[in-house]
Amino acid sequence: MKRVDPSHEIVVLERNRPDDTFGFGVVFSDKTISEVESADPVTYAAITDHFVRWDDIDVHFGGEVVRTTGHGFSGMSRQTLLTVLQEQAAAVGVQVRFETEFEGFDAFDRSSYDLVIGADGVNSHVREQLASAFEPSFDWRPNRFVWLGTTKPFPAFTFYFRENEHGLWRVHAYQYEPGRSTFIVECTEDTWKAAGMDAATEPESVAYCSDLFSEELEGHELIANRSVWRSFPTIRCGHWSADNVVLMGDAVHTAHFSVGSGTRMGMLDAIALRDALVTRDTVADALEAYEEERRPAVESLQRAAQASLEWFEATERYMDLDPTQFAFTLLTRSLRITHEDLRVRDPSFLARVDGWVAEQAERQSRVPVARDPLPPPMFTPFRLRELVVPNRVVVSPMCQYTADEGTVGDWHMQHLGSRAVGGAGMVYAEMTDVSADARISPGCAGLYRPEHVGAWKRIVDFVHGHTAARIAMQLGHAGRKGATKSLWEGDNEPLDEGGWDIVSASPIPYLPGRSQTPREMTREDMDEVVRDYVRATEYALEAGFDLLEVHMAHGYLLASFISPLTNERTDEYGGSLENRMRFPLQVFDACRATWPDERPMSVRVSAVDWAPGGIEPEDTVDIARMLRKHGCDVIDVSSGQTVPYQRPVYGRLYQTPFADRVRHEVDVATMAVGNISSWMDVNTIIASGRADLCLIARAHLFDPYWTRHAAHMLGYALPWPNQYASVARYTPRFEFHFGGE
Repeated sequence: MKRVDPSHEIVVLERNRPDDTFGFGVVFSDKTISEVESADPVTYAAITDHFVRWDDIDVHFGGEVVRTTGHGFSGMSRQTLLTVLQEQAAAVGVQVRFETEFEGFDAFDRSSYDLVIGADGVNSHVREQLASAFEPSFDWRPNRFVWLGTTKPFPAFTFYFRENEHGLWRVHAYQYEPGRSTFIVECTEDTWKAAGMDAATEPESVAYCSDLFSEELEGHELIANRSVWRSFPTIRCGHWSADNVVLMGDAVHTAHFSVGSGTRMGMLDAIALRDALVTRDTVADALEAYEEERRPAVESLQRAAQASLEWFEATERYMDLDPTQFAFTLLTRSLRITHEDLRVRDPSFLARVDGWVAEQAERQSRVPVARDPLPPPMFTPFRLRELVVPNRVVVSPMCQYTADEGTVGDWHMQHLGSRAVGGAGMVYAEMTDVSADARISPGCAGLYRPEHVGAWKRIVDFVHGHTAARIAMQLGHAGRKGATKSLWEGDNEPLDEGGWDIVSASPIPYLPGRSQTPREMTREDMDEVVRDYVRATEYALEAGFDLLEVHMAHGYLLASFISPLTNERTDEYGGSLENRMRFPLQVFDACRATWPDERPMSVRVSAVDWAPGGIEPEDTVDIARMLRKHGCDVIDVSSGQTVPYQRPVYGRLYQTPFADRVRHEVDVATMAVGNISSWMDVNTIIASGRADLCLIARAHLFDPYWTRHAAHMLGYALPWPNQYASVARYTPRFEFHFGGE
């Protein structure tokens, strides 16, 4: 700001002395530092003069060192960075008052300044003083970590994973200047306590870690600098400014150290704030523009950091992975780095990953998989019992609200048929209701009358006869969300006329004061619903479907039993999770007993209700264990839609971590669903083992040939139907981009 206009008067209150620092090194990606170069070339040059650079990441795991390259990082001493910034500030005339504490606004007249910036870190006193205006929230994470240094010069950004009698320890290490490296040790709280670190002094912590990692340190010492064990707080603020006071950096938002973005975020905040002040007429307008510009980027990065920190909190679940897949999973943990990104950075490593995926797919599916050329992970087969899905792309079930008294017609034929021709490995029929009273709306598809079978069989026969795709049936019962209008007439709004009685686990309307109040189900009602599911299962078999799914998600009937938010029963079907699962499992068991052994079954679940007191991911792990024990072959992991007051945390691939957790903790196949819009993401999900199949909905509505277009972009030869053989001689004059967030 001072460099832009020297007439500005800028005063910095710095609580520390000029040579004080805590921690050791800081990391910049090439992208980060290029943004600084554009904003302030002079400061950029001063910073980069001190850089230690590296391109490689080393993952020490399972007795191997997996090295990948092309990542583009730089490191430097935190003290050196502070010195450079102090020198730059002094050179342009900024007053820096060292050893000066901010004593609070009672002792500080903010009205004498045009703008007051609180850049005072995680424990911001400025934020605390105006907490009611900034509305901060703090999510203290369970893992413990200690920030150490070492004299060992690491040639690459290095990860260690070492187990001892106390548990698993993770290390994040990198060189920041010649002969000096950062060495962060992280563990779960249970491991921290088991090792006695909760009561250890700083020297005792250093001694323990030195002994634990003596082999890795190769005689080099660990260095302490206020190295206490801490837990990480993810900080978010509802508002970034209050009158003429604004927050910046860790004072307003934090991102876990595993994504190395704390310093970056602070710098980019400063750049954005400067630009806003320069281009706006008033401070108030500038602060509004600053937050509007930075908040989306910060929230996106915080979502990535959340995925990353959760990966490190749960690393134990990945310890049985092959070193190649483990390294790939680690590198893509934030969900921002994709399979395609790694192809650009390190083609040889990506070829190793794809070769490993192809080998595993061939073994699992018992179908030969080509090696030259290697198929992208999304184009490898997957077996469920005797069903082999030819690739990992699945068209998600999407209600069309166009059936006639439950009978599907031409619209459904083209909807499913076109997407099967479009290359998806499997297409899902929309949620198909097991009785007329089970419908969401009058236009919902059904399998409760004999004439429904023929209508569905026409579609199934087309898919089987003209495409390589498989086709799945999803059976459901709307429960308390039934007797409503079509989506385009009013989502979840009750019918004005022609409705029907609805039932649920408990008599709780979906929309209080607007929705019909359901009748609490009796045992006789349950018996009737079980019979309806059995009949629909028989009809699905007669129609020729390859896979049967029971819908237990999204607040529909079976989900209303599972969630404590919608189940207030005091009998054997309410209370504990085991009781709440009793009726859904009875339905599943009846369907499984009817459905042939050689054909697979799946269940859609809501992994989290996104509302206090509802289903949480740990509950879903228990639910998945029950379903697996009862013969479920694959879990379709969705979330929410249980209650209208849910507060979901949306974002790219936002539900994929739930599928990942279920897959690894329950040892059951999973399908990921939710904001998967790019083929890069599908390849990443499959190669990392976060799920076995990817359900894609709206992208398929936009482009029925989504899978074929992905194959084109990847240079993969996906066979066309004979009728379209001439496409082989066609060269598109345009490209297809399926980007993410």
